[in-house]
Amino acid sequence: MASGSGPVSALWTEVNRCGQNGDFTRALKAVNKILHENKDDVTALHCKIVCLIQNGGFKEALNVMNTHTRSLPSDLIGFEKAYCEYRLNRVENALKTLQGIPEQTDKLKELYGQVLYRLERYDECEAVYKDLIRNSQDEYEEERKTNLSAVVAAQSTWENTLPEDLGLPESSYELCYNAACCLIGQGQLNQAMQKLQKAEELCRMSLAEDSDVTEEDVDAELAIIHSQMAYVMQLQGRTEDALQLYNQVIKLKPTDVGLLAVTANNIITINKDQNVFDSKKKVKLTNAEGVEHKLARKQLQAIEINKALLAMYTNQADQCNKLSASLQAQNPSHPRPVLIQVAQLCREKQHSKAIELLQRFSDQHPESASGIKLTMAQLYVTQGHVTKACDILKSIEEFKYKPGMISALVTMYTHEEDIDSAIDTFSQAIQYYQKEQTGSAIHLSLVREAANYKLKYGRKKEATSDLEQLWKQNTNDIRTLAQLISAYSLVDQEKAKALSKHLPSPETMSFNVDVDELENSHGATYIRKKAAKVVGESQPKEQGPEDVKKKKKKKKGKLPKNYEPNSSPDPERWLPMRERSYYRGKKKGKKKEQVGRGTQGTTSGASAELDASKTASSPPTSPRPGSGSGSVSSNVVPPRQQKPTAPAAARKKAPQKKKKGGKGGW
Repeated sequence: MASGSGPVSALWTEVNRCGQNGDFTRALKAVNKILHENKDDVTALHCKIVCLIQNGGFKEALNVMNTHTRSLPSDLIGFEKAYCEYRLNRVENALKTLQGIPEQTDKLKELYGQVLYRLERYDECEAVYKDLIRNSQDEYEEERKTNLSAVVAAQSTWENTLPEDLGLPESSYELCYNAACCLIGQGQLNQAMQKLQKAEELCRMSLAEDSDVTEEDVDAELAIIHSQMAYVMQLQGRTEDALQLYNQVIKLKPTDVGLLAVTANNIITINKDQNVFDSKKKVKLTNAEGVEHKLARKQLQAIEINKALLAMYTNQADQCNKLSASLQAQNPSHPRPVLIQVAQLCREKQHSKAIELLQRFSDQHPESASGIKLTMAQLYVTQGHVTKACDILKSIEEFKYKPGMISALVTMYTHEEDIDSAIDTFSQAIQYYQKEQTGSAIHLSLVREAANYKLKYGRKKEATSDLEQLWKQNTNDIRTLAQLISAYSLVDQEKAKALSKHLPSPETMSFNVDVDELENSHGATYIRKKAAKVVGESQPKEQGPEDVKKKKKKKKGKLPKNYEPNSSPDPERWLPMRERSYYRGKKKGKKKEQVGRGTQGTTSGASAELDASKTASSPPTSPRPGSGSGSVSSNVVPPRQQKPTAPAAARKKAPQKKKKGGKGGW
C-alpha cells in the first residue's frame, strides 16, 4: 500500500474495507480522491481498474490502462487488459495481449482457454484445460471440467470428430447437458434425450435447495435444456412436439439472446414455406443485438441462409439475392448461397442463367463440384434434356461407379431408348468393380442386373458372358444356369445342350407338392376340373323332394306406357337416329322463312292450312269416322334433344331435381 499522510491513509482504509464488502462503487470514489492527491500512484491506478471492471465499466478501465501505459507495466495489468478486451468482444486483441505476457499463471491460462474457445480453436483449447486440470488443485476444478466438456461437445458438433472418452463425471446438470450435446453431434439421439432428461432433473434438484429461487427462475434456467430437447425431437421427425416446446421457450422470453435466436431459427426451419407470417416474426429475434458474439460461426451462417430462403419463399427476390451474395462473399467456397441464387432464378423461369451460374461455380471450386453437378443434372432433366443430364452425371468422378448413379444413368438412357449407352454404363461399372472389388456383393449384383437388362432387351448373346460369370461364382445356382441355357438356346444350341447336363434330375427337384391341394387353396385363381370316372352304365339317380331346388320366379320387365303388342318393333331402333336408313336430316331455316309473312296477328302456318291447293294433295290430318282414336305408333324413338353448350366461363352443373314420391332422382 502506498504511504501517505493521515487523510490518504484513511482513504486507503476505506478502499480496503469497501473491497472486502464488495462495495466497489464507494471504493472507486475513495480511489479517485487518492489519485487527486497523486495521479501517478500505481497502486491506486490498479485499484481503480479493478473497481471499474467489477462495476462493468470495461471501456473506462481500458481507457485508464491505455492512458497510463508508462506507469502501468504489461506484466502488472496484462490480465485486466486482456479480460476487458475479451468482455468487449475484441477477442483477437485479447489473444495478442495474453500471448505478450511472459509469465503464465493459472488465471491467465483460464482466460486463454476462454479466448481460444470463442475463436473456435478447439484443439488448443482442449490442451489448455487438460493442463489446468492436471496441474491445479482448488475449488474451481468442477468449473474447469465443465468447460472441457463444452470443448469436447463443440468438437463433436461443429468439426464432426469422434471425441475421446475423458472420463468426465456427470455430477452437475451443466456436465450432463454438455454430454448430451456431444451425443447429438454423434447422431445418438435417444441417448442424448435421456441425458437431457437427467440434466433437467439435476437442475431442478440443485435449484430446489435455494429458497430464494422462484418457479420463473427455474423455468428460465431450464429453457436451454428444453430447447435442446426440442431440437432432438425435430431430428427424430417429431416436429409437432418440437414446435410446441420451442414456442414454450419463446414465451418465457429468456435473457440469453443466443438461445432466443437459435430457437427462433429452428421454428423457421419447421415452418419452411408454410406459416410465413409467423416466420417473419421469428426472424426479428435472430437480429437481436449481440447475437453474433453468442453463437458459433456455423450457427450464424445457418441463420443467414434461412433468412435468404424465407425471402425467396415470400417472393422478395432482391432481398434474397442480397443475402445470398453476402453469404457468398463471406465464404466463397460454400455451395449453399449459390444454390439459393439458382433456386431464385428457377422461380423466375431463368433456367439457362441458373445452369451457367452452376457451371461457373463448379469450375472455380472443384472440391464442391459433385453436389453442384447433381443440381445441374436435375435442371437438365426438368427441361427435358435427359442426354445432357447423363453426361453431367458421368463427369462426377466421386459418384461415377456408385450403384445409385448406375441405376439413375441406366433408367435415363432407357427412357431415351438408348440401350447401347445403358449397356455400356453397366460394362464400365463391372470392369471397375472387377478390378477393385472382385467377387464382392456389389460386383455380382451389377453383373446380374446387367444380364437381366440384356435379356429383357433381346441382347442374349451379350448376356451369356455375364450369366456364365455368375454361374462360375456359384455352380449351385440353378436359376442362373437356367437363364444361361435359355440364352444359349437361341445363340449356340450345342453349348446349351452341354450346359443342360448340369441341371439336376427331376427326382432331386421334386418338392412333394400336392397339386390338388394347391389348386384348391384360397389363393388359387384357376381350379382344374376332374373328369368323371365311368365305371359302368349308371342309371340316373332319382331326385327326392329334398334334392329339388326351388326355382326363383323371374319378374316380368316393365313395358313402355305407349307399347302396342300388335305392332312390330323398328329393327333399327338400337341405332342412333343419324345412322338410320329413313333419317333425312333436320330442316334448317324453316322458321326464318316464315317470319314477317302474313297479316298481323296470324302465322304463316295457319295460312298454309287454309290454302286449298296444298290441302288437296296432302293426306287428311283428322281421323275418319269409325277409325278409333288418332294415336301414332310408338315404334319410332324420337331424337334426343341436346342442350346448348354453356360458355367456358359459365359451365357449371345445374342442381338436379329430385323426383317427388320416388326413390331416385330424374
